[in-house]
Amino acid sequence: MTYKEKYEKWLSFDEETKKELLAVKDEKEIEDRFYKDLAFGTGGLRGVMGAGSNRMNKYTVGKATFGLANYLKSKNEGELSVVLAYDSRNNSAYFAKIAAGIFASCGFKVFLFESLVPVPVLSFSTAYLKCTAGVMITASHNPKEYNGYKVYDSRGCQFCTEEARGAISFINAVTDFSSIPFAENDNGITYIGEDVLSVYLDKVKEQSLFEEKSDLKIVYTALHGTGNIPVRRMISHMDVTIVKEQELPDGNFSTVRSPNPEEKDALNIAIEKAREIDADLVLGTDPDCDRVGIAVKHDGDYVLFTGNQTGALLVNFVLSMKKDSLSEKSTLIKTIVTSELGANIGRAFGLQVEETLTGFKYIGEKINQYEDSGEKEFIIGYEESYGYLVGTHARDKDAVVSSMLICQMAAWYKKQGKDLVVALEELYEKYGYYLDVLDSFVLKGKDGAEKIASLMVLFREKGIELFTGLKEVIDYSAGVGDLPKEDVLRFIWNDGSWMAVRPSGTEPKIKVYYSIKEQSKEKAQERFEKIRDKIHSMIK
Repeated sequence: MTYKEKYEKWLSFDEETKKELLAVKDEKEIEDRFYKDLAFGTGGLRGVMGAGSNRMNKYTVGKATFGLANYLKSKNEGELSVVLAYDSRNNSAYFAKIAAGIFASCGFKVFLFESLVPVPVLSFSTAYLKCTAGVMITASHNPKEYNGYKVYDSRGCQFCTEEARGAISFINAVTDFSSIPFAENDNGITYIGEDVLSVYLDKVKEQSLFEEKSDLKIVYTALHGTGNIPVRRMISHMDVTIVKEQELPDGNFSTVRSPNPEEKDALNIAIEKAREIDADLVLGTDPDCDRVGIAVKHDGDYVLFTGNQTGALLVNFVLSMKKDSLSEKSTLIKTIVTSELGANIGRAFGLQVEETLTGFKYIGEKINQYEDSGEKEFIIGYEESYGYLVGTHARDKDAVVSSMLICQMAAWYKKQGKDLVVALEELYEKYGYYLDVLDSFVLKGKDGAEKIASLMVLFREKGIELFTGLKEVIDYSAGVGDLPKEDVLRFIWNDGSWMAVRPSGTEPKIKVYYSIKEQSKEKAQERFEKIRDKIHSMIK
């Protein structure tokens, strides 16, 4: 169907949908709502909320759930079960209840969290409750207009390539929205909460590495999300001040421009609080509490850390504390767009290092493979976008265990008379200076999607001509090793510096990652700016 035909069809769904659509007068807006259907990307189903096939709403959630239920039934025999959870976003609880009702109508045993919980709790619960699958309603760190739908396998790992393809085929087969068994009651739904959360937190506690008493002062903000209760429980024995303005759930994220700890201004209020009380460490988790960002007091001011910097420090801390228990099987996993600094630290401790495509689901998939084969032992996994995991209690990035370990790491270094900035500088002195930067270019709508596609063609055809000293260009769309094919290009220089370009799987963006290795920060910055200028001239 054309987008106009879809639009006309949706006008007949219900009065509320009809009213919303008729209020849209901009033809481009109507086109954007209907020119495509939401599809699974690196983070599952994700989109702006509203009426339309390219929006998150009752019908798109219903279609995804009914298709998923049919897919799971086609692959499994006997009793099927599913656990569902949701974050603090607008409509998250509503979408979770809709999905739970559809699963129950399809004969599934359904567990639904009675209140909001983080992504890693859902990941843990899927395996703990021995469910066939799990669903998390969240759009992670996206702006308030978004929501999403993440699907997990029986061991708590997000659906990867093959399972996603299988699910998508069944979801696409749902063409008649009137066939979706929307439930009008909660028959067949079992509500869960504190009992499961407590078991999860016990598992997190098992990853604790440094519990000596410390005078470290911490400011923590949940950024209106799900981290408030679980993170505070894990660091309750420490000196923690809470950012009250951002403590409670708020789907509008009213105190921040964006609830994303990757954004420089996300921790502004927390940093102001830290200045008031002279805190050592600022900690902020995103709405679904799978990412964590930090700022560190150094020379009287607060320094924001990148995900690569925090990840490298965590690798060094975890391995320093676990060095006597490491073996030839011990392995670190990182994504292809994550800095080599943490990997090189891992190698120095004798770890094997594996790389995956972008998306923590691929790290979770590796953990599953290690569990099956016994050939390797997972120690730590992380990605540049502020996501880390220590332990195998979850198969997704976990800001609860990461927050606990970051605070313990800061206390461990403070005992040595160092802050985390000093600790990072020591790593640079030993392993070389790494400047890691991410550029994101937002290109919305159908026109934006077409431009992103044309830019990827341009980079493939002309990218190698832009730079001197390139060692190789890796095109992951052609398949590399045993990695699934993905639309990513990576330009690698002879000295190990690199740049990667990829369309976002969850937002209308094209992303450019830079990782420049030099002897000093000044040289790295100068080189980076020259490369970046060329990239900006191509995209803009």
